Amino acid sequence: MPAIVRPSRSSQILAWAVATLFVAGFFFPLVGAWTGPILGVWFVGTQRPWRGFLWMLVFAVVGNWHNYFPLTSSAHALDLAWILLGSVLGILPFTFHRLTSPRLPGFLSTFPLPLAAVAIPALAVQLQHIDRPYPIGVRPFLIYWFAATVLWMWNYEFRGSKIAVGASLIAVVFILAGGYGLFRHFSGAALPQTLLTATTFGWICLAGALVLSVWVLFRPDKHQTWADRPQTLALLQSPYTGEPLHVVSEGPREALLSSSGERFPIRNGIPVFLKPEDLTGANLKYNHLYETIAGFYDDTQRVWYDLKGMDRDALYLSSYLDLLEIKPGDSVLETSVGTGLNFKYLPRGVKLFGLDLSPEMLSRCQANLRRWELDASLFVGNAETLPFANSSFDVVFHVGGINFFSDRAQAIREMIRVAKPGSLILIADETEVHAKSVYENFPITGRYFRNRKQPVTAPVDLVPSRMQEVRLLPLLDGHFYALTFRKPAPEEQNPANQR
Repeated sequence: MPAIVRPSRSSQILAWAVATLFVAGFFFPLVGAWTGPILGVWFVGTQRPWRGFLWMLVFAVVGNWHNYFPLTSSAHALDLAWILLGSVLGILPFTFHRLTSPRLPGFLSTFPLPLAAVAIPALAVQLQHIDRPYPIGVRPFLIYWFAATVLWMWNYEFRGSKIAVGASLIAVVFILAGGYGLFRHFSGAALPQTLLTATTFGWICLAGALVLSVWVLFRPDKHQTWADRPQTLALLQSPYTGEPLHVVSEGPREALLSSSGERFPIRNGIPVFLKPEDLTGANLKYNHLYETIAGFYDDTQRVWYDLKGMDRDALYLSSYLDLLEIKPGDSVLETSVGTGLNFKYLPRGVKLFGLDLSPEMLSRCQANLRRWELDASLFVGNAETLPFANSSFDVVFHVGGINFFSDRAQAIREMIRVAKPGSLILIADETEVHAKSVYENFPITGRYFRNRKQPVTAPVDLVPSRMQEVRLLPLLDGHFYALTFRKPAPEEQNPANQR
């Protein structure tokens, strides 16, 4: 029986204190000057670049509505255009960071934001030929560097030896910012212009941003070619005809082909086995949800559990993952893998495979795997028609999502088909209690979960009768369930039931 995880009061108090600080930033400019950039760089990082830019522009317009819609009639269209341009210039550093930081190594990924935050306004001033000194860029540089560093540490969950570097540099940021403020307070003057004029510091930051851009532009992606994965290729088959697949090169890209000519593209290192016309019913409806929340998925879970004082690591390990029977060297498949969060808690030294309907969720999964220094083969596909040969995996499991499949029975049969005989199969998901108390009350998820025709239920009745050791365990105070069953060994199987 899974262990019970108790909330930590001290962790909960700390989480609420930090949340309160961020809320205070909306009302107190001194606090908001530091928390605002953190929220900005976090939000842009959860979105595709163009979408993040547009949303940030909307926020900027709404936040400065009194400037766009003055009560007097003296404002001219040109004035409003300059205000809009100022909003765009304020957003560009975040977009630049979003485009460059994911492809920069280690702590270097924190520098695009502060460099652009100084360089872009300074360059704009120079282009306008304004004959006045631009405000010194050291303070905004430090604030934006602090924001990028905090987010970098957040992504690494404030753990590991790398975080010591980030924490040390944050201390340096505060020392430099405090020292600069004290200098100006007691001296009554700015720093010597020969050292830090707008022109000097702005051009230094612009040069730094250009160097990082060139680095990113000419730094090749490190996707392993599928031609170098013969063992993985041997497991693949067409989900439509069952024919084996082989790799073909199409210029710089690769694709998978069957003997009858079926073609499956490989995008960003991920084979795509899903045709748009095959995405229908509940799969289509809830795939829209996951495409929308993919960027927020992991972080909202972390915040939710932190505010409740729960240790998410212990929660995952002690609730359902410790039910899996994983041995070193095993091949492990998770259907509806999402952002790959479960992979983080599995034993090292296993071969990981993940399939999901949502390319956006798999993109997040790739980013997570890089942070966790894990490798996995990922696939875009439908769990109801898996692109794998019979008896391919030592361990097969599914967490979160089967409740809203178009054909749950078929998805379960597919899990059984690709699992090796004797394997224990796990299905875990939320219950009706969780759907009603949480999902129905959230703005984004609410419209997908309200007015459902059927309640959320564990699919015990859909498990074929030949399966052995069927168990249903309630978890997390009835908000979750874990359903496990074992695929019979060959001599115990009825050939008539085999696909």
